[in-house]
Amino acid sequence: MRFDLIDLALFVHVVEAGSLTAGAGRAHLALASASARIKGMEDLLGAALLERGRRGVSPTPAGRMVLHHARVVLDQMERLRGDLGGFSRGWRGVVRLAANTAAVTGALADDLGPFLRDQPLIDVDLSERTSARIIAALAEGAVDLGIVSDAVEAGGLQARPYRRDRLVVVMAPDHPLAACAELSFARVLAEDGVGLGEGAALQDYLERQARRLGLSPRLRVRLRGFEAVCRLVAQGIGLAVIPEDAARRAGAAVAQVPLAEPWATRVLLVRARDFATLAPPARRLADHLAPPFP
Repeated sequence: MRFDLIDLALFVHVVEAGSLTAGAGRAHLALASASARIKGMEDLLGAALLERGRRGVSPTPAGRMVLHHARVVLDQMERLRGDLGGFSRGWRGVVRLAANTAAVTGALADDLGPFLRDQPLIDVDLSERTSARIIAALAEGAVDLGIVSDAVEAGGLQARPYRRDRLVVVMAPDHPLAACAELSFARVLAEDGVGLGEGAALQDYLERQARRLGLSPRLRVRLRGFEAVCRLVAQGIGLAVIPEDAARRAGAAVAQVPLAEPWATRVLLVRARDFATLAPPARRLADHLAPPFP
């Protein structure tokens, strides 16, 4: 069986994109060439690796096995390249980092700035996902590092503390509830709300908490990003629950009141399968974001 690294990287791209065309583009290959390579892999293996459907492609059981081993091999090559970095400075290391909404919209950009400035040969491929999906991606080897809530079960993944994430309720400064010392989530849900778009990690988290109360948010509008949420909240359209850092950036345009529930204060963790075996670029980023215990 003679799969080369281009074959393996192409297969990973195709599966992650869910499309042969998109995967070929990510691998910088022509569609015909990519299709021929996938067919060659299937011929060598003697089994189909992809199921073609109306909505794209997905791996067969054999394909999932190839995907797992392909990621292991490519990770090992990345580590080899990183370990040889001291001998040749011509390569660029890439760290695959996934973070939940609280981190992406919080201090992460401020934390990444100094790192990227001091490490000009390391790039960061950042994606926003729910904490649960980040845990799954780490377990599968799809990302190197993840920033997640401590409320999510993580199996055998290793963790280091990153930051505290506190959720607050924001509203127009003249709203009758603006003078409250704190608000229960049930009280917030009784008001019209402004929320984040479908699939936003924080919005999914809030809707799960609402279901536990037997309630559902009365969202008048869903928006992308906390800045847009705060602009509508400031106009009296409704209440919103957002991270304290995001509320602070909105300044005097909104009033903020602490959310009373214990789950409103979460610890964000940097997680990895094994910090000790990370490729050097990923290990440097992990040490920058969450230094190891002394």
